[in-house]
Amino acid sequence: MGQQATAESLAHATAAELRAVIRTGQWTAPTTGLAVGYAQANLVILPADYAAEFNEFCRLNPRPCPLIAQTAPGDPCPRDVAPGADLRTDVPRYRVFRHGVPDDREPTDISELWRDDLVGFLLGCSFTFEHALVAAGLPVRHLDEGRNVPMYRTSVACQPAGRFAGPLVVSMRPYAPSQVRDVIAITGQFPTMHGAPLHVGDPAALGIERLDRPNFGDAVTVRTDEVPAFWACGVTPQLALAAARPELCVTHSPGCMFVTDRSDESFRHIGPQ
Repeated sequence: MGQQATAESLAHATAAELRAVIRTGQWTAPTTGLAVGYAQANLVILPADYAAEFNEFCRLNPRPCPLIAQTAPGDPCPRDVAPGADLRTDVPRYRVFRHGVPDDREPTDISELWRDDLVGFLLGCSFTFEHALVAAGLPVRHLDEGRNVPMYRTSVACQPAGRFAGPLVVSMRPYAPSQVRDVIAITGQFPTMHGAPLHVGDPAALGIERLDRPNFGDAVTVRTDEVPAFWACGVTPQLALAAARPELCVTHSPGCMFVTDRSDESFRHIGPQ
């Protein structure tokens, strides 16, 4: 980029430019609103002997876990969606789980942890449809407030697959009731990026007690004339790891996504699903 990395400058970066800045440690914060127009993805890295079960978990839970790429064992490059990228260095912050328990430290580089049996999974991310919402004149509150999207653990159980099981995690964006129809229509055009909201309205229906206390991300303003809309979230697998308990697993830190070379528009689907 040639200049100090700022959210404003990185909003206009290409995916490759943003990954280069992340790789050198110049950006370690959430990626929402960065490299606008390029699809972002959730990351899960597992030992190969867990890969088939996790793939099945994704198949059974396509809304929170829409699988868009899977690497060969030992290969850190997701060649189908970002040739030349490196899953070991190109995420702002990682979470490292050992036997299902996250480390306290969130590294910015996992090269020293990489092994020949590790498999990378990239899952669709709701950040991808946010550009479409903004283009349609619909606000995205956490972008407006310069915060990470709020994410909540719910009382809804995912379909289990082998050793993987756990509750659904959702992200939330508030809207005026008059805007909800358009929000559903636009986000529903991105089925592999979590699609339309799973629920609009009362958080208690999902087992969420307080909107001002998200389990991940940051709380945002919800006005008295707005209703919360909830989308399935790619942080869901991080809770399923507690059940699977692999000796090593790595994910992105919530909100700190892997940015692909694919365009947002390449994931838009208009017509019957």
